[in-house]
Amino acid sequence: MNEQDITRAVKAVLEEMEEKHSNQIGRHVCKCKKQEMTLNLANALIEKVKAYAKEIGVNVVIAVSDKAGRPVAVQCMDDAYIASFDIAINKTFTSASLKMSTEQLSHLSQPGQSLYGIQFTNGGKIVIFGGGEPLEADGKIIGALGVSGGTAQQDTKIAAYGRDVFKEVLACL
Repeated sequence: MNEQDITRAVKAVLEEMEEKHSNQIGRHVCKCKKQEMTLNLANALIEKVKAYAKEIGVNVVIAVSDKAGRPVAVQCMDDAYIASFDIAINKTFTSASLKMSTEQLSHLSQPGQSLYGIQFTNGGKIVIFGGGEPLEADGKIIGALGVSGGTAQQDTKIAAYGRDVFKEVLACL
């Protein structure tokens, strides 16, 4: 699969996702307030996610990026794996740039699927296992969360928690 094939496949998946999204009746997307990922917002989210990871007994690295996948904040829990630092950051890049969770991408990137081989693009920054989640405000992706240090299932669970609690964090700031 060459880069053009991958680009076409990503575009097709994104168009399919947008079509499903636009078919949701009665959903209001407010465009009157522009949200941006700030250091304050990223750190507030990281604190919530860190507490949850500690509660379930997993030492992780937690990264938050802006909508372009650039890191805004990264925190490493004590005894987290050294390799988890880059992986967490790359999970934010993956989720922000492809506008989907890395868990969702893990299914689309299997042999025979439409995005097979995508992990070899973008200088190896694409992660195809769980733990990355896009973060939305007012119906738009404003950043992404990456969690690394546990099993793929633990990282996925912790990142999904972060995605869900993100709305509460936004409301408090």
